[in-house]
Amino acid sequence: MHPAFTRFPAIDVPSNGLRFRVHTAGEGDRVALLLHGFPESWFSWRDQIPHLARLGYRVWAPDLRGYGGTDKPQDVAAYRMEALLDDVAGLVDAAKPRELLLVAHDWGGMVAWEFVRRRVRPVDRFVAMNIPHPVLMRRALRNNPRQLARSWYMFLFQLPYVAEWYLARSDYRAIKGAFVSMAIDRKRFPEEVLDVYRDSAAQPGALRAMLNWYRAALRHPSPAKGAQRVIDTPTLLLWGEEDAALGKELTFGTEDLVSDLTVRYIHEVSHWVQQEAPETVNAMLEAWLTGRVVPQAWEIGGQGTSRVEAVAEE
Repeated sequence: MHPAFTRFPAIDVPSNGLRFRVHTAGEGDRVALLLHGFPESWFSWRDQIPHLARLGYRVWAPDLRGYGGTDKPQDVAAYRMEALLDDVAGLVDAAKPRELLLVAHDWGGMVAWEFVRRRVRPVDRFVAMNIPHPVLMRRALRNNPRQLARSWYMFLFQLPYVAEWYLARSDYRAIKGAFVSMAIDRKRFPEEVLDVYRDSAAQPGALRAMLNWYRAALRHPSPAKGAQRVIDTPTLLLWGEEDAALGKELTFGTEDLVSDLTVRYIHEVSHWVQQEAPETVNAMLEAWLTGRVVPQAWEIGGQGTSRVEAVAEE
């Protein structure tokens, strides 16, 4: 077992009729709720959990519906957006925060964007990592052939049994490969890390549940009513620029949809931004949460970019 499992003890939290496995750190009524993506788990936040706890947050990192130690409904309809939003609302209600920081990546970020946009519960601060605003994502899938090609796997995942077989074959090679093949710094994903994700996906019912997130998105699309509502929650958008699944251009126009927005790009880092560049991500998080100017990646001196590249973009 990876030492993170004992370092951050787990509790079971009821929400929306399900039991959620939540790994925790810190204490108090300032709560940081961390929502992971596919094919990850709470474990993807292992480097952010202690950092946020040191900043004074009680950190909750759940396995989302269908993942890890959390319940795994098998019906596609159980993964429609409205159910996922109710899951997060139930977790927030259980945590009883005085102040809520919502941090999310990938699929967890898609739910989080909707949660903040619809104002399901009050959110004091929101951090999205390598996931665009839903309006920009929908626009790209309609109008951007390059992004549509990047999203080929979403269509493979619609195939019952075939997708499950593809992900499970050869000891879950495709699950491990999702990290290694996309990562720029592959040293961040040694076997002991990949084994955590393999073991999570190998649990009974997990693969079907994980794929149902994609299946429900196409079969039970969320209503777009009010999609253009401007978000007024202070928002930090962090983006690893070498994302093979989601192009950087998906971030362009976010400033028209979020009134209080800070964006930072991290060069030479993939979709797995918080795992591949934890020092850079944590430094940016800390600056933003403590009211300081968020540094550019080249100013931090870790992974990310050279000053020449950064200046060329400005």
